[in-house]
Amino acid sequence: MSHYKIILSGGGTGGHIYPAIAIANELKSRFPDAEFLFVGASDRMEMEKVPQAGYDIKGLWISGIQRKLTLKNLSFPFKVTSSLLNAYKIIKSFKPDVAIGTGGFASGPLLHVAALKNIPTLIQEQNSYPGITNKLLSKKAKKICVAYDGLERFFPKDKIIKTGNPVRQGLLDVESKVDEAKKFFDLQPNKLTLLIIGGSLGARRVNQLIEKKLDFFDMQNIQIIWQCGKLYYQQYKIHGNTKSIHVFEFLNNMDLAYAAADIVISRAGASSVSELCIVGKPVIFIPSPNVAEDHQTKNAMSIVNENAAIMIKEEDLDADFENKFTQLLNSPEKQKTLGANIKKLALTNATKDIADEVEKLLK
Repeated sequence: MSHYKIILSGGGTGGHIYPAIAIANELKSRFPDAEFLFVGASDRMEMEKVPQAGYDIKGLWISGIQRKLTLKNLSFPFKVTSSLLNAYKIIKSFKPDVAIGTGGFASGPLLHVAALKNIPTLIQEQNSYPGITNKLLSKKAKKICVAYDGLERFFPKDKIIKTGNPVRQGLLDVESKVDEAKKFFDLQPNKLTLLIIGGSLGARRVNQLIEKKLDFFDMQNIQIIWQCGKLYYQQYKIHGNTKSIHVFEFLNNMDLAYAAADIVISRAGASSVSELCIVGKPVIFIPSPNVAEDHQTKNAMSIVNENAAIMIKEEDLDADFENKFTQLLNSPEKQKTLGANIKKLALTNATKDIADEVEKLLK
């Protein structure tokens, strides 16, 4: 039987959406007759990105609970109840053979209902410190695919499989796309290219830093590809009217962005870290301090400890950024070492390995 029905849920940010799409693409290549349905949060970016990838999606009225006291939290119990009821209706109608969750708000209700109805579930945890949704789902999940060691502190040990994180297609051969990338971004051949990625929604402190350092970068003869994020594009697009600065709300051609880059400045979300390991470029991580258990710092440190990246905390940016950046810029040897070392940490078969586990559940 290859006419399987596969339901996937993951969203809120690109770090949850793209792994789900990568897994779906791999399963589709194995089972061309399979039916796929995604379930996301009705007001988040998955409602746009998943259809762009060619898949149907249904939205749930769900969001996370705010850590600080806010009126938004009053609606949270109603959203959970509504989402559980709608997840039940979706599963009853679609009748999936397997349910896959890659984290984010909507995966909680969907996989909870799937497990209650004895549908085998697989969760994929991208981070070194799991979110509350996956911690709760792990009790009834059949398999838990992870990217870091030590997660038996949070999950049942016998369910854990270390696979790495799925990444977007096309990142495995960026070396062959350099000329295409330079043409695509209209880059100047005599300048070093700096890529800035602050996550799909954007990173306020990173954007502030880049804006403040534009004259510094210009003096260093650097051209910039700057993904400032959906929340900040209107504020920063004014800087993109020059030959050396290219400002984007979102980069749909990440393979070309990585191919064009000589140095990368990035947040340390799990998917970004996994992608950067695969493309093997020198990276300066600026972890977000606004995440559960400071997991981005832990993600970044797992790379820094292998002499494979540089990390600067937000609180140290004003004091340390120019010095550390200049040291890296002026040392082609350091750039080469970091690029080679981070590439050694890549788990390049993650998507296939996760699909293998899904296939075992289907059979």
